[in-house]
Amino acid sequence: MKWSELFTSSVGKKWVMALTGLFLITFLVVHAGINACIWANDGGAMFNDAAHFMGSSWVIRIIEIGLMAGFLIHIVQGSVLEIQNRRKRKKGYAVAMGNKGSTWYSRSMGLLGTLIGIFLIIHLSHFWVPNRSHQGWLLGEELNLYEEMKVRFQAEWVVIVYVLGCFSLAWHLVHGFQSAFRTIGVSNKKYLTLLNTAGIAFSIIVPLVFAMMPVSFYLGWI
Repeated sequence: MKWSELFTSSVGKKWVMALTGLFLITFLVVHAGINACIWANDGGAMFNDAAHFMGSSWVIRIIEIGLMAGFLIHIVQGSVLEIQNRRKRKKGYAVAMGNKGSTWYSRSMGLLGTLIGIFLIIHLSHFWVPNRSHQGWLLGEELNLYEEMKVRFQAEWVVIVYVLGCFSLAWHLVHGFQSAFRTIGVSNKKYLTLLNTAGIAFSIIVPLVFAMMPVSFYLGWI
């Protein structure tokens, strides 16, 4: 396959989706680990130290650029594939297959991805943008993100949006996790069974960690 076909052929687009998806899954693990620091019961000291490292390291900043590019490519390619799949299904089936042909969440990857995209915009506007555009971005100052979360997550609608975003992420991952490995060539039945199990566990644990963060602040658990 030529490099140009990664962005033009159907197979190439699926490879791009798989590789960027796996990259973003790695990011979710790191992000969830940092967020879990809020439960250290130390007034946010551990969390803010981790956030400071992520915001002050130039290595992380470079990776951050790659992460943003990964998000954009994943979103664009996902949208293109969704449009193409809808065109192919335009005539539909003579008899509705329902979940016999595929699961509802595998058929709804476009919708789930859109909901996650909306949540991501809100999330970035709440924390990443203020922290990066804060007047201290060039002066070495940073926002106290722990205190910022305490304020943000007192609004009920914000908590609801975040929980719904995490719910969408969970279902997106249930299909996307194992699908990414299938796309890059994992076909052994034994490995696929392990990947499906790991994927379901990952799709529950990681979004749950994210969802419990606003809930914990809102209910005063931390």
